[in-house]
Amino acid sequence: MAKTRTQIRDFSRSLPMSLLRAREAVMSHFRPSLNHFGITEQQWRVLRALSAVDTIEIMALAERTFLLPPSLSRILRDLDERGLILRRISEIDLRRGLVSISARGRDLIAKAGVHSEAIYLQIAERYGADQLARLQDMLRDLEAALAAPIETGVFQEHGGKKGGKKGGKAVSRRSAVNGRRAP
Repeated sequence: MAKTRTQIRDFSRSLPMSLLRAREAVMSHFRPSLNHFGITEQQWRVLRALSAVDTIEIMALAERTFLLPPSLSRILRDLDERGLILRRISEIDLRRGLVSISARGRDLIAKAGVHSEAIYLQIAERYGADQLARLQDMLRDLEAALAAPIETGVFQEHGGKKGGKKGGKAVSRRSAVNGRRAP
């Protein structure tokens, strides 16, 4: 008996896979530099986010860097042990942890940032600076357009097993973990 294939777009045209392929193409150029400085992609993401603020609450950092809190906790421990960040407890709410980048972390950002900017220049040369700027604008527009859930009825029909339901609406795994929709 022949199996009937589900009518679904070709795998090569899957938006999530296209975005993953593009991310991998980009990151393959940054990884050697990160390895040279002894940091992982996720550690770099955290340090970059911290370099843009004075201090941030740990849960806000998790949302900003798209890292799940348990993963971020491990990353912060490693960065703290290396003296790249400073951690403290909020004076207003003792349950909340605050984190900031240390002078040593800023020094690492400055050194690795030179390599990072050189890579960005090469990417802009290959792809085109204007096209790269348009791509970044388009990705921001895509993110904004998809900020609200897409109602398909699928999750309501099947009990919302992936990520669960919140107020009758499907929520992502990230939302279920963080208690709110990802930015």
